[in-house]
Amino acid sequence: MYCDEKFVIMYAQKGDNLNIMENKELALHAKNIRRNIVKEVYSAQSGHPGGSLGATDILTELYFEEMDINEENLNTLNRDRFVLSKGHASPALYAVLAEKGFLPEEELTTFRAINSRLQGHPNMNYVEGVDMSTGSLGQGISCAVGMALANKLDKNDHRIYTVLGDGECQEGQVWEATMSAAHYKLDNLCIIVDNNNLQIDGHVDEGMSVYPLDKKFEAFNCHVINIDGHDFDQLRAALKEARETKGMPTVIVAKTIKGKGVSFMEDQQGWHGVAPNEEQYHAAMKELEAE
Repeated sequence: MYCDEKFVIMYAQKGDNLNIMENKELALHAKNIRRNIVKEVYSAQSGHPGGSLGATDILTELYFEEMDINEENLNTLNRDRFVLSKGHASPALYAVLAEKGFLPEEELTTFRAINSRLQGHPNMNYVEGVDMSTGSLGQGISCAVGMALANKLDKNDHRIYTVLGDGECQEGQVWEATMSAAHYKLDNLCIIVDNNNLQIDGHVDEGMSVYPLDKKFEAFNCHVINIDGHDFDQLRAALKEARETKGMPTVIVAKTIKGKGVSFMEDQQGWHGVAPNEEQYHAAMKELEAE
């Protein structure tokens, strides 16, 4: 489903009612995106539903309210760019692109199929709107740093956004990239950590703990904001604060629930990379429709 952005603009002078209308519209987009995530993974009988569902609200806020990206500027340099550093959450990215109207919704059922453009990790060579090919954890944020630095050198005022997994922060490359971002004072870079405390082999804090994430990023000279990653008001406020922060990159540590929106998947390690069977698929879709 693609909803005309003019709908939101109509309410731009409604004062306190604006956030209420925006949040309802964003919630509708998020529901459609989650349904398509489940559809993608079920169609492929492969993929990563948990982290994709958990990151949905973050991507919804970015693509439908925060980022300067539309059909007119999609293939130009004059727009904001997004890097999904946790590339295994590609079902969320593809579903968002379809919701924006950049990708035919019917193509989502070809996810991970032979000869499909929609492979398990995003490939910028095949899909318009995918700004960087990702998959090897830690590398996406490095590319985002390079994009942000290039924009600074080119005097391009558009911003770069990237989403990391908390387990991904176990990669040393994440911290090298963050150190570089702070060194070059990349205040046009916003790093969002999808902090659900689960990875493929268990709880992050019980494996190789990355905590406290906020203090660590602060030690790397970043401006850090802690939020609930499912609260559109908090997401909106944090992204505004990031835009207004000068002289350093901003890191938003967004607390999320893996599998958000499907009760039997929520906060369950087992749904990191497992596709639902037919019964589970119908149960999930029914639950999301009633949400």
